[in-house]
Amino acid sequence: MPKTILTGLRPTGNLHLGHLFGAGQNYVKLQNDYDFYLEIADVQALTDNFNNPEKVRKNVMEITIDLLSIGLNPEKVHFFIQSRIPEIAELTVFYSNLVTVARLERNPTVKTEIAQKKDLFGNNGESITYGFLGYPVSQAADITAFDGEIVPVGEDQLPLIEQCREIVRKFNSIYGKTLKEPDAILSNTKRVKGLDGNDKMGKSLGNAIFLNDDEKTITKKIMSAVTDPQKIKKDDPANPEICMVYYYHNLINTKRNTEKICQECKKGSRGCVQCKKELIEAMNNFLKPIKEKRAYYEEHPEKVKEILEEGTKKAKEKAEQQMKKVKEAMKINY
Repeated sequence: MPKTILTGLRPTGNLHLGHLFGAGQNYVKLQNDYDFYLEIADVQALTDNFNNPEKVRKNVMEITIDLLSIGLNPEKVHFFIQSRIPEIAELTVFYSNLVTVARLERNPTVKTEIAQKKDLFGNNGESITYGFLGYPVSQAADITAFDGEIVPVGEDQLPLIEQCREIVRKFNSIYGKTLKEPDAILSNTKRVKGLDGNDKMGKSLGNAIFLNDDEKTITKKIMSAVTDPQKIKKDDPANPEICMVYYYHNLINTKRNTEKICQECKKGSRGCVQCKKELIEAMNNFLKPIKEKRAYYEEHPEKVKEILEEGTKKAKEKAEQQMKKVKEAMKINY
């Protein structure tokens, strides 16, 4: 039997290039070799969007369409909605007895995210909610509800996987060996930088190219991308290594083209406007097949709903089997 993979995405907005290179392309490869469960994590999205449920609901469909558009095959991947699997909520309650508040507060990923959400939780996290602080516990429930053995993550998510492993070990030490400790698979792709040069391309940072951006939007975004500030005139030589236009050429263009761009940039024989226009054309060509697939699913929303329904049904069956084992171990299988 193939090993089980569990991964999830929060439906808080459409996918961008960072998601594609950081996770999506890896998912497409992994779907061929594993029993793949992909969670649309609407409950987790509500931990910091509790005051905007319509945003979360709308993006359940949007993010599913994005994932289908990049090449995930519903015959190989079980797409499911987190809130439709009550066993996850049950496990979250059980696991909450196995984790101290102090341990959750020390989790590096949680600390970083609290610091980034000052507008929601205050400068020192004084308004942090119980739900947000405890989302690593919920994530452990996500993974173990499906007997997840492999979890694809970025480096910033490794502390969450370690916390899950701790919970599994604690559970097994009390109730007997019932749960599997998951292993993380890291993507080979580094985090994609934003158009503004920020180390992270983010949904809320205003520096992302989304997979569903139209040509006009892509043009506007790329024309405003950060270049070498020392290049004042068209013929000035520049350093392509600090230019975000060259950075994106490296992501999507051919090696031959990027080598030519690099040489011309350093010599001063290439202007920034020319370089940006070439990137716009290359970006539109790169995203074209994704947009064509997206258009199909947008025109057939009933197919997307059917995919979610079938995947959720399969996930529910798996979670029910796992819950029977858990309740038997805990002596609450009345």
